[in-house]
Amino acid sequence: MHNHATQTEKNLQSAFAGESMANRKYLYFAKIARKLGADEVADLFEETAHQETGHAFAHLELLYPSNEMTVERILELAIEGELYETNQMYPEFERIAVEEGDQAAVSEFQEQARESQEHADIFIKAAKRFKALGLVERFHANRYIKALDKVQNKPADLESELQDKQTAKNQEQSNTGTAA
Repeated sequence: MHNHATQTEKNLQSAFAGESMANRKYLYFAKIARKLGADEVADLFEETAHQETGHAFAHLELLYPSNEMTVERILELAIEGELYETNQMYPEFERIAVEEGDQAAVSEFQEQARESQEHADIFIKAAKRFKALGLVERFHANRYIKALDKVQNKPADLESELQDKQTAKNQEQSNTGTAA
């Protein structure tokens, strides 16, 4: 599934969001339960949160099939998501919180927008490094391919060259009085 335009794809996005939200909420509830001394309840919430993660991953596999993903693509998707949060989502949430007079939410949305920009910057740098490493690897791979091609396509020349070097070495050693 590629363009996320069908209703099923929208439903998978919603299901992913719901499962992801349940995971985080249950981990939060586990933290509270543990703080209140209810370790068994905390364990229950943590185990269920882990299961919710499995559900979310199953939805993601349908939305972004792992066999179709590349490092470049996953970095691109991460950058798009973080920039959406930075430039659209959080500013709109902040605007509404200002209108409603909820200063705590305003501060939270501003902080999250800043952090989303930091995340985008990190992913952008990673994408640039990955691209640069790819260029370096291609350069070296091409050199090795050329060297291998030279060896494979000219074995007689290479063998002759090696024999000439050995003959020259033997002559030099016999001229200096050492045996080969």
